[in-house]
Amino acid sequence: MTDGFLFETEAPERPLADRMRPETLDEVAGQEHLLGPGMPLRKMIDSGKIFSFILWGPPGCGKTTLARILARCSKLHFVALSAVFSGVADLRKAFDEAARRRENGEGTLLFVDEIHRFNRAQQDGFLPYVENGTVVLVGATTENPSFELNSALLSRCKVFILNPLDGKALEEILARAEKVMERPLPVTPEGRARLLEFADGDGRYLINMIESIYALAGDGELLGPDEVTRSLQQRAPIYDKDREGHYNLISALHKSLRGSDTDAALYWAARMIQGGEDPLYLLRRLTRFAAEDVGLADPMALQLAIAAWDTYERLGSPEGELAIAELVIFLGTAPKSNATYTAWNRAMRCARESGSLTPPAHILNAPTKLMKEIGYGAGYQYDHDTPEGFSGQNYFPEKLGRRSFYKPVDRGFEREIARRLAYWEKLRAEKNSGTSGT
Repeated sequence: MTDGFLFETEAPERPLADRMRPETLDEVAGQEHLLGPGMPLRKMIDSGKIFSFILWGPPGCGKTTLARILARCSKLHFVALSAVFSGVADLRKAFDEAARRRENGEGTLLFVDEIHRFNRAQQDGFLPYVENGTVVLVGATTENPSFELNSALLSRCKVFILNPLDGKALEEILARAEKVMERPLPVTPEGRARLLEFADGDGRYLINMIESIYALAGDGELLGPDEVTRSLQQRAPIYDKDREGHYNLISALHKSLRGSDTDAALYWAARMIQGGEDPLYLLRRLTRFAAEDVGLADPMALQLAIAAWDTYERLGSPEGELAIAELVIFLGTAPKSNATYTAWNRAMRCARESGSLTPPAHILNAPTKLMKEIGYGAGYQYDHDTPEGFSGQNYFPEKLGRRSFYKPVDRGFEREIARRLAYWEKLRAEKNSGTSGT
């Protein structure tokens, strides 16, 4: 017991993440492409010439840690703000204090987490302080800076891309945790592998899971993969439905289908569904793929896309997701053709360029006597009255001449379409040269 206190209290133990926080660049796990010998961030820190930059990477890859180490190495005063919790008043206070430090010969490194959450006007507010050297700005974002940050701010800040932590980096973190805790993690080798799998490249999440396992495991108990799963629950995949991850995954799905890699397409579709994507969005994109990338190479594709859409709307999740899987497999294994897509684009371009040309007179209706007198409908041949069911007449504007927009590929059903088109072209040539009927 100490004087003035009835009970002696013990300070709570610091969280494991705090005790493990790297103090030097050599202690940072991963990011060798930026921190290895001669690499950009390492060179900048070693040179002592610090400039403003943006760190772009997924959660738990070390953005905050790097900013702290940079401030320590460069002897700059470290100030941290989060765009989630800070507003204009917080920014103004940070800039004013940085200006006072500058007058006293001390620089400031201003770290702004989730910088993309500041609006455009707030981002513009950084510019004068970055330009005049009041602060060295280090912004951290999980979103693509090209989409989320002002071009004016980007032009003044280099962007460094941080990668999710790989297996080697996660193992380094786990080994460091065991050293700090002064005992091995109470898991079997298989449980250890499951733990690293759950981390999904996120070092901070891994440390939190490690701390939980130390707290949950009984004396002498080793947790296997099933116990690790039950203890920690499965982590939801990182996926933002309205941000870059959304567009990256739908692009991966579309290109996997186009490349006829059905298994990869199933994987990306499953990733999107597990990430919380709206299945109806997925079905809209798959229907577009059926029309754009399969087209008439397999006319069933569009029908099955509509049927899968209808099935999902009737059944919902999870039963209706099987219809999505069936559609993905069908589209992945179908013959591919973008001939319809390119034909439509050619026709649209020709329509824009040709203006308001009138159809040829022989295919104009003539419901009145006057219209007949001036030649509407004159010379029209009813195709069904010909032996071949094909008149070979011209249906383009006379001033435009014949054009060829649709060029079927030699795959799937379009082989048959190509054969028909070649037959009609031959007949057209014969009829227009007066040699048909032989």
